[in-house]
Amino acid sequence: MSQWLTRRNLIRAAIAAGLAALVGGGLLLAYLLLYVAPNLPSLDTITDYRPKIPLRVYTADNALIGEFGEEHRDFIPIKDMPELMKKSLLAIEDKRFYEHHGIDWVRAMGAAKANLGGALRQGGSTITMQVARNFFLTRDKFFSRKLTEVMLAMKIEAALNKDQILELYMNQIYLGQRSFGFGSAAQTYFGKPLKDLDVAETAMLAGLPQNPARHNPAVNPKRAKQRQQVVLKAMRDLDYITEAQYQKAMHETLHISRKGQDFDVHAEYVAELARQTVYAQFKEESYTRGISVYTTILKADQKAAYESMRRNVLNYDQRHGYRGPEAVITLPANEDERDDAIEEALQKRPSSDGLIPAVVLDAGPKAVKVQNPSGEEITISGDGLRLVAGALSDKAKDTVRLRAGAVVRIMQGDKGGWSISQVPQVSAAFVSIDSVTGGYHAMVGGFDFNLQKFNHVTQAWRQPGSSIKPFVYSAALERGFSPATIINDAPLNLTGAETGNEAWSPKNDDGKFDGPISMRTALSESKNVVSVRILRAITVPYAHSYLGKFGFDLAKHPKNLTMALGTGSVTPAQLAGAYSVFANGGYSVEPYLIAKIVDGDGKVISEAKPRETLPDDARVIDPRNAYVTDSMLRQVTRTGTGGAVARLGRPDLAGKTGTSSDAVDGWFAGYGGGIVAVSWMGFDDSRSLGGKEFGATAALPIWIDYMKVAMQSRPPQERPLPAGLTQVDGEWLYDEFTGDAARHTLDMDDVPPGAENVTPGEPLVPAAPAAPAPPATPNAENIQPVPTGPKR
Repeated sequence: MSQWLTRRNLIRAAIAAGLAALVGGGLLLAYLLLYVAPNLPSLDTITDYRPKIPLRVYTADNALIGEFGEEHRDFIPIKDMPELMKKSLLAIEDKRFYEHHGIDWVRAMGAAKANLGGALRQGGSTITMQVARNFFLTRDKFFSRKLTEVMLAMKIEAALNKDQILELYMNQIYLGQRSFGFGSAAQTYFGKPLKDLDVAETAMLAGLPQNPARHNPAVNPKRAKQRQQVVLKAMRDLDYITEAQYQKAMHETLHISRKGQDFDVHAEYVAELARQTVYAQFKEESYTRGISVYTTILKADQKAAYESMRRNVLNYDQRHGYRGPEAVITLPANEDERDDAIEEALQKRPSSDGLIPAVVLDAGPKAVKVQNPSGEEITISGDGLRLVAGALSDKAKDTVRLRAGAVVRIMQGDKGGWSISQVPQVSAAFVSIDSVTGGYHAMVGGFDFNLQKFNHVTQAWRQPGSSIKPFVYSAALERGFSPATIINDAPLNLTGAETGNEAWSPKNDDGKFDGPISMRTALSESKNVVSVRILRAITVPYAHSYLGKFGFDLAKHPKNLTMALGTGSVTPAQLAGAYSVFANGGYSVEPYLIAKIVDGDGKVISEAKPRETLPDDARVIDPRNAYVTDSMLRQVTRTGTGGAVARLGRPDLAGKTGTSSDAVDGWFAGYGGGIVAVSWMGFDDSRSLGGKEFGATAALPIWIDYMKVAMQSRPPQERPLPAGLTQVDGEWLYDEFTGDAARHTLDMDDVPPGAENVTPGEPLVPAAPAAPAPPATPNAENIQPVPTGPKR
């Protein structure tokens, strides 16, 4: 009897359970159909998928130099996705992806069984479900959200085919380091395209989706390796790779890129200008619609300019001595507390491309021990202490002295040795352009963009000093002067009536006077007094107006005799454009940076039309003027203040040094091989560079180091002789100024009668050579540099 009752109770319980299951299933189905299904989001986001592709900036030769946007993503169509990458991902994430219809019931049952013991620890999500979650839901493990995820997955499977779903997943998934999608992750972690990854690298990426933070190889290499090995085993079990491939990948040492999203070429100031251009048109869409900007910058030129700038600014900074530590902190006795204090101090001071912040642990006259941001202890000695030798002396001032707790900068040399350095306070700029098209080849707006965003190339208005003199001399050629005109380099005392202000006696930089010298020599040696005499003769109004031919902003140049010494204001970019007139034979040039802008679909939004030849309507000075001025500027780089240029061994290099009053600004502007380049150095607070600093010592080395690289693929250019020039005793003169009445010398103590009324183009002072001068043929190669006075 009892046995029968027990059986009946079991049957009743089974029936009740079945009825409950049916009711529960019915209620669940009703819930899914009547509540969840009608409230599922539209699939427009994925059926018309528009990934957020960042704004990217490239050089003319396709080197990536800038990227702007919250998400780093390289969209790769599924047809271009490497087969190995797809297989490695499916092996670990969803091996039955091409068999199920959005829900892998086998995997789901296994996950449910594993989770019966407690909270949800194991998921059974398919790739389709992950797509649903990534686009529409959160990652929180709530039962209602899971039901919505299941319904969404089924809806997605009905709307898209498998390859479309996989394409969405592989381009949208977050993989750490601000990287979205496997294309971006390949560049971030390995520094190469996805198609170039081997088995080990591919498996490493495939292991990231489960937990990008925990399995990030750049942050947690040990855990990343463990996850990679799980992926490799799954690939081997499915015969996606051979046993030999498996063994090789398991034991391969991966080289993870530590630079992440850094770029091989430093062109931050260029990238920022490009960003501003795009943002002005597209606003916030600039950062999501995949716009690409192609600049005129050349990768090799930009790299040479950046490295030359950094090297020579550091050289200048070090020859002016150590300023002392950036800060001094107290080092606690407790080791953990000490490490915390060091870490806090160093986090406030970001590295500057090799200038790494460090804290001194111990300092002596022969060795200094420091700790870097990675917690490593480094002992520096010998030449590595050259800059701070005085700061290690017992007699050093407290503001300079190195001691425990001092925050310093360290650098590692090419041979691995370390030295103590400092972040320079001086600013600098470098720019180069094509002399015909005006396209920028290189632009470095400062020592470090991350430390200072101000672009000195385009934004810094500085006194050009003697770099303005060639334009005054060019004006003088139109008024009858020639390179052979003799001018007295002797003291000149100007009254207040002449200057319109106070009495003024201009001086030469070296304080010496050479007496009667030719105009060629005066420019070569950068003689201030002679330049003032020339300007005084051709008149300030005429010369001032003449500057406008070269693109200068006339409002920024004084209408007085100090104009001859460069007391106006120019930007490095403007000066480069001005010198291009001499470089290309007399034509104006408008520097430009953006060659082409393309949207995410490859459609050209805008494109520059650079000129390949020089049109007549762009001519601003007589071709004879450009030719003769060029010959004088070549002399500057052979025997004059820019004589160091002769080391480059090219006959077509020309240029002019510039040093403003009290050595506040140092310049060199010059050209060769179709490139015009300008370098500048100075302090933003306009203090002096130093009593022994000139354009030739501060700016010229930057220019030379750049041109050494930029000229390698550019043969010397021959300049054709324009009609209307006659060579007399080795000097070129305009034909109309070679008559018998031509004067050999000019007494500049008195302004010639009526000079103020002479119209442009009317000869003021006919000139002929007074004595043989060095051959001025622009292509002459027999002129050798000779020792001269102080370089400016």
